[in-house]
Amino acid sequence: MSSLTDQDYLTQSQYKNSSNLDARIAIHKRFSTNPYGWTNWVFDQLAGLPAGSNILELGCGTGELWKECADRIPENWALTLTDLSDGMLDAAWRNLIFLKRGIKFEKVDAQSIPYSDKTFDVVIANHMLYHVPDRKKALAEIRRVLKDDGVLFATTVGETHLHEVYKWISHVSGGTQGMFLLQFTLENGKEQLRDYFSHVELSRYLDSLRVTDMEVLMAYVRSMGSFKGLSEDEFCKLERDLTEIMEKNGEIMISKDSGLFKALK
Repeated sequence: MSSLTDQDYLTQSQYKNSSNLDARIAIHKRFSTNPYGWTNWVFDQLAGLPAGSNILELGCGTGELWKECADRIPENWALTLTDLSDGMLDAAWRNLIFLKRGIKFEKVDAQSIPYSDKTFDVVIANHMLYHVPDRKKALAEIRRVLKDDGVLFATTVGETHLHEVYKWISHVSGGTQGMFLLQFTLENGKEQLRDYFSHVELSRYLDSLRVTDMEVLMAYVRSMGSFKGLSEDEFCKLERDLTEIMEKNGEIMISKDSGLFKALK
């Protein structure tokens, strides 16, 4: 089983606590070239939801979406934030306790959602469906808990996302470590969603990284579960190579390709 869908590895190592995710959030916040911001853009997609919406987020992570857009959350929305990792739920609670909104934080496996049929107006799956071992089961569960006019907002990445990073890793590892083949991407996600939803739309968020801090970049690379097989010597070689590029160009550019599917039940 790939580490990307290994739930034991994900909950006990990669997402045991918020440190790895925090490192990845940090580089995007500091060095993204699109000033509008990913969380603002995602929240824009939710802006047209009706008053009193009952919202379920699967794989809420540290609650970043709600933390960054706290002043935009309508008072009458009901929020249930879930994750499979106890560490992520704890981080989300700590990040959002200041809202005093009665948010529910619950441990949930997307493959077996413990809520009744037609409970939610909206389900959000933010960069998490590619971690689910049985996506068909999860999508069927999402459809089940959505009301008849409910909506799924599912974000993910495209096949060229961070392709420079994977190229560097492949080089220093002699080709033993490289691009992971995600099973739910901007290229193949629509086909998967169409089996469960009547209408699916894709929107892309245009962005890239212009990195000028080597420490932040290396923390980012080290945080990625895709590269857990790299040796310390290989990480050091990568840092030397990237330092040379940064000293020459004054920055390192990294491509991003992220987007969102809006799927109507």
